[in-house]
Amino acid sequence: MRTVKWIFGALVLGGIIALVILRPMPVLFAAGLPHFAFYQRAVYIIILACFLCLYRICRGPTGADRIVSIDILGIMIVGLCALLSITTHRSWYIDIGIAWALQSFISTLALSKFLEGRDFDE
Repeated sequence: MRTVKWIFGALVLGGIIALVILRPMPVLFAAGLPHFAFYQRAVYIIILACFLCLYRICRGPTGADRIVSIDILGIMIVGLCALLSITTHRSWYIDIGIAWALQSFISTLALSKFLEGRDFDE
Protein backbone atom coordinates (compact mmCIF):
# COMPACT_ATOMS: atom_id res chain seq x y z
CA MET A 1 0.00 0.00 0.00
CA ARG A 2 2.84 2.35 0.81
CA THR A 3 4.43 1.76 -2.59
CA VAL A 4 1.17 2.65 -4.31
CA LYS A 5 1.03 5.95 -2.38
CA TRP A 6 4.61 6.76 -3.37
CA ILE A 7 3.93 6.00 -7.03
CA PHE A 8 0.72 8.04 -7.01
CA GLY A 9 2.48 10.97 -5.31
CA ALA A 10 5.36 10.82 -7.81
CA LEU A 11 2.93 10.82 -10.74
CA VAL A 12 0.97 13.78 -9.37
CA LEU A 13 4.15 15.75 -8.63
CA GLY A 14 5.59 14.96 -12.05
CA GLY A 15 2.34 16.04 -13.70
CA ILE A 16 2.30 19.34 -11.85
CA ILE A 17 5.93 20.05 -12.69
CA ALA A 18 5.32 19.15 -16.36
CA LEU A 19 2.28 21.44 -16.41
CA VAL A 20 4.27 24.36 -15.00
CA ILE A 21 7.18 23.83 -17.38
CA LEU A 22 5.22 23.15 -20.56
CA ARG A 23 2.19 25.38 -20.09
CA PRO A 24 2.75 28.21 -17.61
CA MET A 25 -0.25 29.69 -15.87
CA PRO A 26 -1.20 33.36 -16.33
CA VAL A 27 0.23 35.74 -13.76
CA LEU A 28 -0.55 39.23 -12.60
CA PHE A 29 2.79 40.94 -13.17
CA ALA A 30 3.94 42.83 -16.27
CA ALA A 31 4.58 40.80 -19.40
CA GLY A 32 7.13 43.22 -20.90
CA LEU A 33 10.09 41.94 -18.87
CA PRO A 34 13.02 40.19 -20.48
CA HIS A 35 12.98 36.48 -19.61
CA PHE A 36 9.32 36.73 -18.57
CA ALA A 37 8.73 32.99 -18.96
CA PHE A 38 11.63 32.23 -16.63
CA TYR A 39 10.27 34.48 -13.88
CA GLN A 40 6.79 33.10 -14.33
CA ARG A 41 7.91 29.49 -14.05
CA ALA A 42 10.25 30.26 -11.15
CA VAL A 43 7.40 31.77 -9.11
CA TYR A 44 5.20 28.73 -9.62
CA ILE A 45 8.00 26.27 -8.89
CA ILE A 46 8.75 28.09 -5.62
CA ILE A 47 5.06 27.99 -4.72
CA LEU A 48 4.98 24.24 -5.41
CA ALA A 49 8.10 23.76 -3.27
CA CYS A 50 6.44 25.75 -0.46
CA PHE A 51 3.49 23.36 -0.52
CA LEU A 52 5.88 20.41 -0.33
CA CYS A 53 7.56 22.00 2.69
CA LEU A 54 4.16 22.49 4.31
CA TYR A 55 3.49 18.79 3.78
CA ARG A 56 6.80 17.93 5.48
CA ILE A 57 5.94 20.23 8.38
CA CYS A 58 2.64 18.42 8.90
CA ARG A 59 3.94 14.88 8.38
CA GLY A 60 7.56 15.14 9.57
CA PRO A 61 8.63 12.08 11.53
CA THR A 62 10.73 14.06 14.02
CA GLY A 63 10.86 17.55 15.42
CA ALA A 64 14.21 18.18 13.75
CA ASP A 65 12.68 17.46 10.33
CA ARG A 66 9.95 19.97 11.05
CA ILE A 67 12.45 22.64 12.11
CA VAL A 68 14.53 22.17 8.97
CA SER A 69 11.39 22.31 6.83
CA ILE A 70 10.25 25.53 8.51
CA ASP A 71 13.68 27.05 7.87
CA ILE A 72 13.61 26.00 4.21
CA LEU A 73 10.08 27.42 3.88
CA GLY A 74 11.35 30.76 5.20
CA ILE A 75 14.18 30.78 2.67
CA MET A 76 11.78 30.03 -0.17
CA ILE A 77 9.42 32.81 0.88
CA VAL A 78 12.32 35.26 0.90
CA GLY A 79 13.20 34.07 -2.63
CA LEU A 80 9.58 34.48 -3.71
CA CYS A 81 9.58 38.03 -2.34
CA ALA A 82 12.76 38.77 -4.32
CA LEU A 83 11.22 37.42 -7.53
CA LEU A 84 8.04 39.41 -6.98
CA SER A 85 10.12 42.52 -6.36
CA ILE A 86 11.94 42.03 -9.66
CA THR A 87 8.83 41.34 -11.69
CA THR A 88 6.52 44.00 -10.22
CA HIS A 89 9.18 46.72 -9.75
CA ARG A 90 8.03 47.33 -6.15
CA SER A 91 10.70 47.53 -3.48
CA TRP A 92 8.44 46.83 -0.52
CA TYR A 93 8.58 43.10 -1.32
CA ILE A 94 12.25 43.23 -0.31
CA ASP A 95 11.22 44.73 3.06
CA ILE A 96 8.78 41.86 3.57
CA GLY A 97 11.52 39.38 2.67
CA ILE A 98 13.96 40.88 5.18
CA ALA A 99 11.34 40.84 7.94
CA TRP A 100 10.45 37.25 7.10
CA ALA A 101 14.12 36.19 7.18
CA LEU A 102 14.58 37.71 10.64
CA GLN A 103 11.41 36.09 11.95
CA SER A 104 12.40 32.74 10.45
CA PHE A 105 15.82 32.86 12.09
CA ILE A 106 14.42 33.72 15.52
CA SER A 107 11.69 31.08 15.31
CA THR A 108 14.21 28.41 14.29
CA LEU A 109 16.35 29.27 17.32
CA ALA A 110 13.32 29.20 19.62
CA LEU A 111 12.09 25.85 18.32
CA SER A 112 15.58 24.36 18.60
CA LYS A 113 15.87 25.46 22.23
CA PHE A 114 12.38 24.13 22.98
CA LEU A 115 13.15 20.70 21.51
CA GLU A 116 16.43 20.60 23.40
CA GLY A 117 14.59 21.23 26.65
CA ARG A 118 16.18 24.55 27.54
CA ASP A 119 14.59 27.79 28.60
CA PHE A 120 14.68 30.79 26.30
CA ASP A 121 17.07 32.75 28.54
CA GLU A 122 19.78 30.07 28.73
